[in-house]
Amino acid sequence: MMAQRTIRGSATLPGTKERPFSPEVEGMLGRAEAVCAQRGAQLTALRRQVLGLILSSDVPMGAYALLDQLRKLRRGAAPPTVYRALEFLLDNNLIHRIERLNAYIGCALEPHGAGHAHGASTEACAGEHEHECNGHVHAAQFLICRSCGTAIEMDDAALEHALNKAAKAHGFTIASASIEAEGTCAKCGGRSQ
Repeated sequence: MMAQRTIRGSATLPGTKERPFSPEVEGMLGRAEAVCAQRGAQLTALRRQVLGLILSSDVPMGAYALLDQLRKLRRGAAPPTVYRALEFLLDNNLIHRIERLNAYIGCALEPHGAGHAHGASTEACAGEHEHECNGHVHAAQFLICRSCGTAIEMDDAALEHALNKAAKAHGFTIASASIEAEGTCAKCGGRSQ
């Protein structure tokens, strides 16, 4: 399950020298920098800030919400700035795009042996998976709360296996899959009772 994260309003936003992101997010950013370095890619200051904003949010963030937050850190930030950073983060499998919401969320899984940032167990990485992420591969599976907007990333090998088995029965080969299930999270479900 993914940890809940909030961007708190203040005069100095997280992601600056004066006020870094939370220790949890700074740890994830350090691991992302290491993954990029292993791949010969560079997590620039701008890309790091965009990733940090995504990782710090309680809910998936759209590009323009990111732009609004980024402009508080960098006055000259423009839409192409954010889209280029998002493209890099997607290409390096550090974030996911949730199609249904047209928004982005940080990848909850990390390389084997490095621990999982959002409480996922290392067993979640077993089996055949859809995309490479931080040195391992997994399919994108999300539970999206209609009430609060929280998105929980899962890596359920049984669900992925069932999808692949059904596709194979129809002679179909899956090249890419993203499962987005909408409903009510436990927190919001408790409110209605």
